[in-house]
Amino acid sequence: MGAVTAADRPSGDRPPGDRVPKQDRSRATRQRLLEAAVACLAEHGWAGSTVSVVAERAGVSRGAAQHHFPTREDLFTAAVEYVAEERCLALRALFPDGGADRRAVLTALVDVYTGPLFRAALHLWVAASNEEQLGPRVAELEGRVGRETHRVALELLGADESVPGVRETVQGLLDMARGLGLANLLTDDTGRRERVVTQWAGLLDVLLDGRPDRRATTSR
Repeated sequence: MGAVTAADRPSGDRPPGDRVPKQDRSRATRQRLLEAAVACLAEHGWAGSTVSVVAERAGVSRGAAQHHFPTREDLFTAAVEYVAEERCLALRALFPDGGADRRAVLTALVDVYTGPLFRAALHLWVAASNEEQLGPRVAELEGRVGRETHRVALELLGADESVPGVRETVQGLLDMARGLGLANLLTDDTGRRERVVTQWAGLLDVLLDGRPDRRATTSR
């Protein structure tokens, strides 16, 4: 009798090392699907972004896509959440020691709302307003993503939300950034966006650093 190979063993009897490549392939397939879903949603909207279209773009079969995400709603809500989480990680990586340059932090936060992720999320929000199955899932997703973005903003700005007015100001900043993202969908709004960011940086300096008091002391 010949030697028993790894392929001949039941999967439960194989050494852990033999299972890692399959797990890695599965993770890689899932990531390709998530990234393809966001790209499709940003480019084609909800109506043009089917599981088949995403699977083709990701280079996997429809069956493989449905193995990871049984429903269309599963796929697209997971995709928007995945990329939102990646963007939060990227923001932290840009400022590993915190946001010493507040204007740079504001610019990075606003940029979150002017790229493909925001376009994809916007299509998902519009679809959720009409799709009964999608609505509650997107509302819950938006709540989680919004809370995490708010935490990242507080962290990078060095803001203490226990100080009166800070929480509302940072939330207003994020709401403003979302509005700038909407304006940018139709035309290049770079110039106005830069002026608004500069103004908000000054407002945050006043609120977070107490600069009006120092200026008042100097002027007397």
